Amino acid sequence: MSDKLHASKNRGAHAVLARMAGTWRGTARTWFEPGQLRDTSPVNGVIKLVLNGMFAQHSYRGKLMGQSMQGLALIGFSLGEQQWQVAWVDSVHNGTRIMHSAGQKGASPLAPDVRGSYPAGEGPDWGWRTTLQLKGRDRLLLRHFNITPQGDESIGVEFDYRRVKAIAKPHLKAKSRRR
Repeated sequence: MSDKLHASKNRGAHAVLARMAGTWRGTARTWFEPGQLRDTSPVNGVIKLVLNGMFAQHSYRGKLMGQSMQGLALIGFSLGEQQWQVAWVDSVHNGTRIMHSAGQKGASPLAPDVRGSYPAGEGPDWGWRTTLQLKGRDRLLLRHFNITPQGDESIGVEFDYRRVKAIAKPHLKAKSRRR
């Protein structure tokens, strides 16, 4: 493991990912127009560290407007680029498209904040901003914002999670000894 990755796992972006690992339950809220909440429903998620803690995988299930919804995001912090990166798919919003999002280079490694875009019919693409914010040890706010082609931003989706169970961090597990 590189010195940079070791330091990041101890007190940087990768430590943030490790603190997010666990089983989560909460409320999903969805807005289709600014200021107009259209759906509130339960959501369940699991965030687990993958590839020896270099990335976090967030899988979730819930409902949107009565329809089943599930999704998956791979979240990482590129040490070389000093940038948060996310690949996201789900059964409702993206169709068969993978949304790739990236944060600003040099932004805080302690506050995941990324931007992607999606096609919006005949007009220009719209932006999509995603933030993840731990509120203490047992609350996680995952927020998605729509960004119009003119640059106006408004909340589109919010998962307000409460921790159900922490997941052991692979790099903290005791190693078994052979005799």
